[in-house]
Amino acid sequence: MTEQSPQIATRPLSHAPRTAAFFDLDKTIIATSSSAAFSKPFLAGGLLSHADVLRSAYAHFVFMIGNADADQTERMRAHLSSLVTGWDVEKVRQIVTQTVHELIDPYVYAEAVELIADHHAAGRDVVVVSASAAVLVEPIAAVLGADHVLSTQMTVEDGRFTGEIDFYNYGDNKAVGINRLAAREQYDLARSFAYSDSITDAPMLAAVGHSYVVNPDRGLRRRAAQHGWGVLAFTRPIALRPRIEPAPVIAVVGAAALGVAVWLIWRAARRRSRRQLRHG
Repeated sequence: MTEQSPQIATRPLSHAPRTAAFFDLDKTIIATSSSAAFSKPFLAGGLLSHADVLRSAYAHFVFMIGNADADQTERMRAHLSSLVTGWDVEKVRQIVTQTVHELIDPYVYAEAVELIADHHAAGRDVVVVSASAAVLVEPIAAVLGADHVLSTQMTVEDGRFTGEIDFYNYGDNKAVGINRLAAREQYDLARSFAYSDSITDAPMLAAVGHSYVVNPDRGLRRRAAQHGWGVLAFTRPIALRPRIEPAPVIAVVGAAALGVAVWLIWRAARRRSRRQLRHG
């Protein structure tokens, strides 16, 4: 199956139905697991033990090689649910907010950033859809400039996670969440877009009229061929913003010049990408 570029229309007329672009997060927008990415600061903050980190690392390994089937994912969900029981929600939010650039920036796909910008330019809302907990996903989505987030909702009492889950945003539930949001925001799903890497997200992709699989696993590649879904390859992680550290004036000026050069190169590459989208 050959790779297909998304055919993104220009900004719709004011009377046209509202539309959205739904992006899975892990291995679609970012080249890693959002949950595993924060293991180190959670350990430093006393939320995880070393044994917890090892178990989470194994789950992350299974996830990254694409062998996490429904049963394994359910076991991972149960493990993570028990893991966060008693965690202070505000402490988790502070850790994620303080480390999101350091831990997530290096893994964000440039192709995803460009698509998000193109969909916004076309007048569509961008929605990040993830099975990870809202407290992890929302700061990442904010950095990406997403308009809405659909994520797993954990039960909270007295400011702490109880270990119970109000809504597990996984599999069929992603399609449920998308339909609920579409009804609330009056999106025309037949004209909307969706992107994901995993066969478990087939219901999410089937919920919209324009579906694309990103670096798909074997099962999703077969499903894409059956349904005529587009196939994309994301390969270029970029940093969303440069690290800001104190430096001598000369170094700051040099860094600024370098930053301008990098921005000009990125802008030229993006223009080439858009021309390919229009003529591909």
